[in-house]
Amino acid sequence: MSVPTDQISSIVPVPVHPQRIISLVPSITELLYSLGLEDRVVGITKFCVHPEDWFRTKTRVGGTKNIHIDIIQGLSPDLIIANKEENVKEQIEILAAQFPVWVTDIKNFDNAMQQILRTGEITGKEEAANKLRQQIESAFAALPTFTKKIRTAYLIWQEPLMTVGGDTFIHHMIEKAGLENVFAAEQRYPEITMDTLQAVRPECLLLSSEPFPFRQQHIDHMQPLLPDTRILLADGEIFSWYGSRLLHAPLYFQELRKLY
Repeated sequence: MSVPTDQISSIVPVPVHPQRIISLVPSITELLYSLGLEDRVVGITKFCVHPEDWFRTKTRVGGTKNIHIDIIQGLSPDLIIANKEENVKEQIEILAAQFPVWVTDIKNFDNAMQQILRTGEITGKEEAANKLRQQIESAFAALPTFTKKIRTAYLIWQEPLMTVGGDTFIHHMIEKAGLENVFAAEQRYPEITMDTLQAVRPECLLLSSEPFPFRQQHIDHMQPLLPDTRILLADGEIFSWYGSRLLHAPLYFQELRKLY
């Protein structure tokens, strides 16, 4: 097999059918499970909560932003899968000097579909990956056409308030849900204020379950400040996980629209 290139254009010497895989990204961990790689994944992060039995039994190598190099070295991986945004560049560079590190970079739905296929290719699970991609694309294709785009703000953090710009995967999922991101002109994850929210007057405000765990108490606090805005809790995994969790997104989006 030719030496493959990852999503940041790095040539990665991945062995044929790697046997000791470490995932440093929760959504990729779930994808590896969906591809049937139970016996070949040896390490995951403390945030890799799906599937639950892997969370309980697989070796944890730290968090996405604070991985334990020594634990990873002790596992002798022949493939590490990371993400440009979720992991720390300096830590990944240390690992890449010792092991094959495949870095993903997901900015939109097409990137996510490509990543599923490429993960299947480098792990010898091409057939399963292609089937999963087809299932996800079919589910999204079956989404009804939303004639009205609801002007929406999406918060990922509480103090300071942080939202999502138009160059993020979450933004593209917001669009897939038939919503209009009122901060689409911004980049990445800008800090905003309540005054800013009040000024843009979104029809809907989504409070994500991750990375900050918004709860009903936050709705109760914000609602008097945004009396004309429908404030809802949102499943952050649906909006930000770009692996097999995408299978659940279309139905979730339909149900979410019913709440508005």
